[in-house]
Amino acid sequence: MGGEESTPARTPSPPPPKEEFDQQWRKTCWSKGERNHMVDELRNFKLSDPDVGQLRCLLYGPVGTGKSSFINSVNNVFQNRITSSALVASTSSTSFTMTYDTHYIQGSSEEKRLPFAFNDVMGLETQKNGLHPDDIINALKGHLPEGYEFNPFHPLSDKKKEFIQNPSLRHKTHCLVSIVSADKLIIMSKDVIDKMKNIRAEASRLKIPQVVVMTMPDKACELVNKDVKRIYYSKAIKEKMELCSNELGLPMNCILPVKNYHEEGMLDNNMDILILNAMTQIMNFANDYLWKLQQHATQK
Repeated sequence: MGGEESTPARTPSPPPPKEEFDQQWRKTCWSKGERNHMVDELRNFKLSDPDVGQLRCLLYGPVGTGKSSFINSVNNVFQNRITSSALVASTSSTSFTMTYDTHYIQGSSEEKRLPFAFNDVMGLETQKNGLHPDDIINALKGHLPEGYEFNPFHPLSDKKKEFIQNPSLRHKTHCLVSIVSADKLIIMSKDVIDKMKNIRAEASRLKIPQVVVMTMPDKACELVNKDVKRIYYSKAIKEKMELCSNELGLPMNCILPVKNYHEEGMLDNNMDILILNAMTQIMNFANDYLWKLQQHATQK
């Protein structure tokens, strides 16, 4: 009797690759004490040029990436409660922001403003939709008046009476902040990316510092969705940041992931830490820019 052929043993499948690193690849302190320390540092931030009043941060990016939500999230941290100083649409495929407005952050007393402010602009869209890139360049240079209404087809001309011909340093942008969404990076259109690169190139020509705030990391990584503190353990988030760096041409240390407040009813210490880390870097970059301008002015 012939024996049956034995079935070869199946090679076990290799384990799936780990979703996280063994340690944080960007060192971050998550303590309540660190959160409060950063709040105090930013409240009492000393400007290189006190006459400027506030460091002006210009936020721009594709529609729906959380520009207005970032302003509200920063305000939440400093008011120690949920706020809505910048109006936000829950879902929209077109820009909700239609005018050029300055958003100040209230200090410890009603009269006092914190030493930084935001300008939020209409979102970038494909082709001739959304914000005209020339109006972002006008904002960089301080030519846009408060309350200016954006027109996707006709940026503000220097022939118009509203155009600020000789803006002071306080009206110019001191840091350009690109806002992108981690979960939508892969589907950003080439047209929008090209617009962002052209705007970055003009900011670079003006020597204005730049960072990227990468929102919605929780939607791009389940690990972060479960625990924000795992953000710098996440391989997926690091890959998103590297993609962002490659697409927009900024170094990794200028890519700042942040989870905006959206559905939360109370403040969260870990979300605050990411927001404050981003704001600290933005403020330092903007203040360095003012210092350099002062040095060039004294040499003339």
